[in-house]
Amino acid sequence: MLQQQDLQVASLGECSLASPLMGAKEVVFIDDSHRVLYQHKTGPGVPAEEAKLSLEEAGPRERIFFDPAETTAAVVTCGGLCPGLNNVIRSIFSELTHNYGVKRVLGIRSGYRGLNPAVGPPPLQMTQAYVEQIHKLGGTVLGSSRGPQDVSVMVDFLESQQIDILFCIGGDGTQRGAHAIHKEISGRGLHKAVVGIPKTIDNDIPFVWMTFGYVTALEQAEEVLRGAHVEACGAPNGIAIVKLMGRNAGLIAAGAALASDEANFVLVPEIEFPLEGDGGFLEALRQRMEARGHALIVVAEGAGQHLFRQQEAARDASGNVKHQDIGIFLRDRIKTYFTERDIQVSIKYIDPSYVIRSVPANAWDRILTNQMARNAVHAAMAGRTDTLIGFWNNELIHVPLRTATAAKKHLDLSSDLWVGVLSATGQPRWVEQRFPPR
Repeated sequence: MLQQQDLQVASLGECSLASPLMGAKEVVFIDDSHRVLYQHKTGPGVPAEEAKLSLEEAGPRERIFFDPAETTAAVVTCGGLCPGLNNVIRSIFSELTHNYGVKRVLGIRSGYRGLNPAVGPPPLQMTQAYVEQIHKLGGTVLGSSRGPQDVSVMVDFLESQQIDILFCIGGDGTQRGAHAIHKEISGRGLHKAVVGIPKTIDNDIPFVWMTFGYVTALEQAEEVLRGAHVEACGAPNGIAIVKLMGRNAGLIAAGAALASDEANFVLVPEIEFPLEGDGGFLEALRQRMEARGHALIVVAEGAGQHLFRQQEAARDASGNVKHQDIGIFLRDRIKTYFTERDIQVSIKYIDPSYVIRSVPANAWDRILTNQMARNAVHAAMAGRTDTLIGFWNNELIHVPLRTATAAKKHLDLSSDLWVGVLSATGQPRWVEQRFPPR
């Protein structure tokens, strides 16, 4: 069970300098005693111990650890692309230079590879001209990569470049890497801050109610579902299958389906749905086709893995299990199923995943990236380290990286989101859960 000590944020030491933000009328400083409750509700089902837990509120401090005039900061983007990456880079640069007066901000290129001179390109010194228009672009101007590098080599690089603060923008694999960098820094007795900013359109990072890029992904996915529904309706016995991202969490699939309000089946990693037999997916699909003559199926990339022959799991460069392609599997199995019953169907299969994640951020994600980025700067300048900027109970918070990476967040099958999906689709309420409630 989660303990208060799991939420204790590390600090580099006493903050002996007055913040350069002092005197700015629009700045509201946060006292270190300001906390955000972990549980925002009480009642049956909420452990009494959890009701007492709280997290440190993010925001500017009156006293800071680093002297801006002598500070070098660096920004690195890792993992897959996500809407809003350039917005984060730009806002970090703006807060550091315009408000704190930091003179040297480096962009680490090609992810963690850029922290290893043997395999990555050299860093670039960012300027106002460099970041001026990047928030309007998808992707990341710094480039990205998957997979770790030797931690000792990366910290050697931080020392050689005299980097005092490292901002790590990425998902859980990136943040595990950031935690490893912090441990190496701490083991050497160095005073360098490592602050993580959570990035994943899967929205599967604990202590982050919503990661940036998620809402943009929903918006893009909803448009795809709308078109897929038209395709299904436009052909006799039309079936459209749309595979969306969601390696371990069905939040994109569920959210996009509810936004479109036109999906008939939503298959997510959290439920090991039956494929064959009475009550199975194929039988439910047949009944749907007989009743309405068309169907829209939304499937998350990590759904249905129990349907494949179990074998030793291969992993990608980030250490994630490589899933079998459930979209292609369903397309072929549905075709065979109806052919065996002498029922003609017209199947359209759509996988828009890499298009969705490469678009620029929408208005909501631009706001969220700005707030997360600027609060990451506040945290680092105040000496917080080994810390992730979370978003909890509508407040920005500090979360220890060790705690934020200890588990993954999953779609809550008792949540309003999933109950809404069941109500909108009318699909069977399969109860075999891959990830039981904690």
